[in-house]
Amino acid sequence: MLAKADLFPETLASLAELAKALGHPARLAILEHLAARNVCLCGDLVDSLPLAQATVSQHLKVLKAAGLVKGEVDGPRSCYCIDREALARLREAFDAFFRGTLDTVPDTSCGPGSGCC
Repeated sequence: MLAKADLFPETLASLAELAKALGHPARLAILEHLAARNVCLCGDLVDSLPLAQATVSQHLKVLKAAGLVKGEVDGPRSCYCIDREALARLREAFDAFFRGTLDTVPDTSCGPGSGCC
């Protein structure tokens, strides 16, 4: 049985999955923190966020599954870092999406009295 997402082009389905992974402020904060430190972090991440360790772990799991962070688990210790190549590809995909979308929108003003809304 096909899921509704299967009815759309792979590029859109892929972009939607990545957008979903970015769809929580904690995940964006994690990416910001990892990017700012520019190293793999082990444990330090939990101390810098207003979240419980288990919650941070769940968010990291989503980001890792989306391919946006790399991580290693060594017993009770986990180390994570940003996947810069994956983030560059994500940026390019969003840029292409918005360029393509904006190119199809007529350049007219939309607002009260314009009849477009």
